Amino acid sequence: MSSDLPALPESVREGKIFVAGHKGMVGSAVYRHLQAAGCKRLLARSRGDLDLVNQAAVLEFFAAERPDYVILAAAKVGGIHANNTYPAQFIYDNLMISANVIQAAYRSEVRRLLFLGSSCIYPRSAEQPMREEALLTGTLEPTNEPYALAKIAGIKLCESFNREYGTDFRSLMPTNLYGPNDNYDLQNSHVLPALIRKCHEAKVTGADAVEVWGTGQPRREFLHVDDLASATLFVLGIESEVYAANTQPMLSHLNVGAGVDLSIRELAETVKSVVGFAGDLVFNTDHPDGTPRKLLDVSRLKAMGWQPSIGLRQGIEATYADFCRSFH
Repeated sequence: MSSDLPALPESVREGKIFVAGHKGMVGSAVYRHLQAAGCKRLLARSRGDLDLVNQAAVLEFFAAERPDYVILAAAKVGGIHANNTYPAQFIYDNLMISANVIQAAYRSEVRRLLFLGSSCIYPRSAEQPMREEALLTGTLEPTNEPYALAKIAGIKLCESFNREYGTDFRSLMPTNLYGPNDNYDLQNSHVLPALIRKCHEAKVTGADAVEVWGTGQPRREFLHVDDLASATLFVLGIESEVYAANTQPMLSHLNVGAGVDLSIRELAETVKSVVGFAGDLVFNTDHPDGTPRKLLDVSRLKAMGWQPSIGLRQGIEATYADFCRSFH
């Protein structure tokens, strides 16, 4: 499926655009939307062709290709289990990716860079909904602290290069994402794709119940990845003066979300209904809940003229159809 497609200025459409992480869920959606918007000079490299953790390789690539615009969607991502199991990999890889790409973008005089982060940057006990100003005002959620710290560093890298060198580096912080090309590995995935796979396999095998990690009480906000891609193009295309008027030098990121949330129990019931699983949901409280609530205040981006267009049930239905096509 696709969300509303914002118009891009000709200067952006005619420019050379590097999408870092174009094979991932976010990067592939952004790449598709750029193609649909008429961008013909798109750059993309697989990890085998360009390891973004390798500083020398990144500098060489930027020096050779000289992109005009960069969308930094590459990241090492995963759910609670993956973050707890591989904390060193999560903080190291994500720090290096951000530092290497942002520095190379500056050195090759990129016109504009857009860094994509995550709502986990905000403190565990932040007031809900979470405003951009909540950044660095409290303690992070322990289960994903290494990843969150790397994303915070990315935001501050963009801000610091802007302040010192006058670059135009921007940051978007999306809420929980789902959609095509998601990770359905039951050990390392996020909650929504894990629920889709569990309910589907239970339906196929005739199982009586599906296990859901935690109490089901935490509340989460979800955004279809096509809506994030739409927001990415919108922010990439707005003039520097407009972006600056809605942000601050030391608070340069924008939240991207749906502006509404639901409990994990409600989410599980919705997925169960979409998939057509008739059994029970069993909540395993031996597993951690994570942050009690994560709802973004999206008033800044909405005031600038963007809002999502894909409802949650509609998005889950399309995602489940994609799952069935891709995995079975």
